[in-house]
Amino acid sequence: MPKLGMEPIRRAALVQATIAEIGAAGSLDVTVGQIAKRAGMSTALAHHYFGGKHQIFLAAMGQILRDFQAEVVEELRAARTPRGRAEALIAASFAPSCFAPATISAWMTLYAHATTHPETHRLLVMYQRRLRSNLTHALRPICVDALAGAEMLGALIDGLYLRAALAKDASPDAAKATALRALDTLTGADE
Repeated sequence: MPKLGMEPIRRAALVQATIAEIGAAGSLDVTVGQIAKRAGMSTALAHHYFGGKHQIFLAAMGQILRDFQAEVVEELRAARTPRGRAEALIAASFAPSCFAPATISAWMTLYAHATTHPETHRLLVMYQRRLRSNLTHALRPICVDALAGAEMLGALIDGLYLRAALAKDASPDAAKATALRALDTLTGADE
């Protein structure tokens, strides 16, 4: 009989192992067996908890999105102005917990799989809408076209993640600085 309370611990271990394996492989080209081994359990147990690799990946991306949300909430607590809100969203996007190499690989995998997997596409669209909404709200009082500005910053954030995936030694501080310079341009602060 299984120990009570072990399921959440094992699920969390599988999620973390999935992120680590994707980071090591640079894609979802890993097996459930590799993920289970890294988590210290059997392949059968991994299948029992999630069903398959795609379900484990969705759970891993769900955790990454929750971690990002926690970073956003933390950064927004200190924001006192619309500009501060926009800066907080940028800071959260490039927080070390969100911009770690394994997490960047998971994001790239999400984008690649969103073209062929409806559940993955839904998760990506949800993230993009939330980011766009938050950026639009922050930019409305300080930017001529807040929606266009939010689209531009969102695309820049995505692009900086893509560059980080290809560079393998990307700096979260440099990525953040690039996004902040774009914010300056959007709001006229660089004039």
